[in-house]
Amino acid sequence: MPEVIVVGAGPVGLTLAAQLGLRGVDVLLLERRADRGRHSRAIGIHAPVLAALEPSGHAERILASAVRVHRGEARDGAGRLLGTVRFDRLSTRFPFVATLPQPLTEEALGVGAPVPLRGVTVREVRLEGDRVSVLAEGENGEREWSAAVVVVATGAGGRDLVYRPGAAAVRHYPDRYVMADLDVDPGAEADVAVVTLAPDGVLESFPLPGSRRRFVAWDGRGDDPAPHEAARRLQHAIAERGRRSVEVDSSASTFRVRRVVAPRLRRDRIVVVGDGAHEVSPIGGQGMNLGLLDAVGLAPLLTHWVRTGTAPDAELEAWERRRVQSARVAAALATANTALGRPTLGRPTRGRPEAPLRDTARSAMVRLMLAGPSGRLFAHAYAMGFDRDASAVTRRR
Repeated sequence: MPEVIVVGAGPVGLTLAAQLGLRGVDVLLLERRADRGRHSRAIGIHAPVLAALEPSGHAERILASAVRVHRGEARDGAGRLLGTVRFDRLSTRFPFVATLPQPLTEEALGVGAPVPLRGVTVREVRLEGDRVSVLAEGENGEREWSAAVVVVATGAGGRDLVYRPGAAAVRHYPDRYVMADLDVDPGAEADVAVVTLAPDGVLESFPLPGSRRRFVAWDGRGDDPAPHEAARRLQHAIAERGRRSVEVDSSASTFRVRRVVAPRLRRDRIVVVGDGAHEVSPIGGQGMNLGLLDAVGLAPLLTHWVRTGTAPDAELEAWERRRVQSARVAAALATANTALGRPTLGRPTRGRPEAPLRDTARSAMVRLMLAGPSGRLFAHAYAMGFDRDASAVTRRR
């Protein structure tokens, strides 16, 4: 009989299961997907997460395959440099952002975790005295397991397993983006992230291993268009905003943006980590990292719980406060980044300047933001330096 059940074998669930497994905790890991995902979503791992993963050896495994992004550049629609974000000047053990496709991230993070039981869809998580029951369906019909603690790490899809309707308010943004990981010619930008603030919307470009880059472009508002159009629109955005020719294949996809920061992560013996508890815009790249820090901080507390039979309530409450506060900071940063990347084009109206003036004002603001001390502060924020557990990791070093 497992001591802890983890629902969800994405990066966050794998990390928690591995951290518990390395401490000798008996973990059952359940996953709805029949096979490991092949598509890459989150790609960047920030300095506090690498520091937190270093004692278990997972940081070393990640860095063996990752690209180390030492700086980011902001450019205007004409390709002119507006400012630079220097991760390599931060006072941290890992002065860079590590980027690699999510399947490779999951492979590295899963070392030490039990093999997931796949093809299992959890329908209900129920408290029953000093145990938690998990009811699920799979190829062989309905199944039920129980454990001392259950952690839901499914992402947004498992939120209803824990929260009542409306308990975790969802804010939907009007923005839509198109994204793909593409082959590019290696060059001077091999370890540089580039954000182009063009009049018709942002274009982001991040290096990946194997002479590839991820491109993300603002793609309008309203309902998602036909999927077969995504590649054409992204190719046009790269040519117009990024001023480069890249062949976009059928892997291009569109996505919308939501924001959720639940006020609580724990209900007695049921805990939620990752996107199920806090879902922030990917513009800023901190969503997966929040969940990974959730997992690393939670693992020793759960280990103590199952070993002693007594919940470390004070420590769990402190962990919960830190994680909720950190999610709120990340969500605020993501909201600001999303607004900054919207188009400056549009019909002029009374009291609102025309597009060229709005674009010039935005460029001037970004130059000011990234210059001098404010530039260092922005780099600190983007690298999750304000996460409440980042300072704890630094103190342990």
